[in-house]
Amino acid sequence: MTAPLPWRRERRAHFPGLPAWSVRAAMAKDESFEVSAFPEIDARWAWEGADGGGVRVCVVDSGIDGSHALVAPVAQSWQVVADDRGWPRIEPCEPRDLAGHGTACAGIIRAIAPEAEVSSMRVLTDGKSGTGAALIAGLEYAIEHGFDIINMSLSTTRPELRLRLSELADRAYFRRCVLVVSAHNLPVESYPWNFSSVISVASHDQDDPLTYFYNPAPPVDFHARGARVLVARPGGGVVRSTGNSFAAPHITGIGALTLSKHPWLTPFQLKSVLYHCAANFGRVP
Repeated sequence: MTAPLPWRRERRAHFPGLPAWSVRAAMAKDESFEVSAFPEIDARWAWEGADGGGVRVCVVDSGIDGSHALVAPVAQSWQVVADDRGWPRIEPCEPRDLAGHGTACAGIIRAIAPEAEVSSMRVLTDGKSGTGAALIAGLEYAIEHGFDIINMSLSTTRPELRLRLSELADRAYFRRCVLVVSAHNLPVESYPWNFSSVISVASHDQDDPLTYFYNPAPPVDFHARGARVLVARPGGGVVRSTGNSFAAPHITGIGALTLSKHPWLTPFQLKSVLYHCAANFGRVP
């Protein structure tokens, strides 16, 4: 019996020690996709010699510690607060992080694309949790302010937010704003990482920050480094963390390198370039 096409197979079982939707790198390496008519597109073409300069990145998260040596400088910093009527309002704030999650993501992006302009949008009110209204308001503000890439290492399981998030993801797509979103760490339904208009990322267990794999079985697009990652934490230190949250900024950083070298790429073109440069992408002789 012929094996089913990878795009139509059942989702792989969960791997112990990795977040949901992730994959062992040893398995991903063995799955090659020799379907390219563009042999000239590889990592050398995509980002060799690039440093992220000219690319604006916004981290929608818990904030960023702008004083951290592995993160600074933070170009702009905002937070979502409630006005007198309880409606979300965006206001400038000092670049700080109450939880460390956004700082960790920003440090990964900075390490890969050191000259990218990194800004912060704090949507988590106490550093760890937030409201749906704050998430919507912060994401919409970032899209309207013309960022090239928005990193969202968070999601919501609230189904009533799905339509609004889908609308914003489509708006970003047509405004040439790339949304890079981490998959949930648990095998649950959440948004917006499983929308086709975003670049969705889960983890693999290798250490190379520039090694990532294309995933043919939906809903995740790519697997990037996300296990035992050394990340920046508020106050100047570092810590090792595991999660899909830390896989997404690896793709954001690689995307920033690529856009700095090829600034006219659209979101669908960038996703295609990332596909061509994946470690498990086979080249037709």
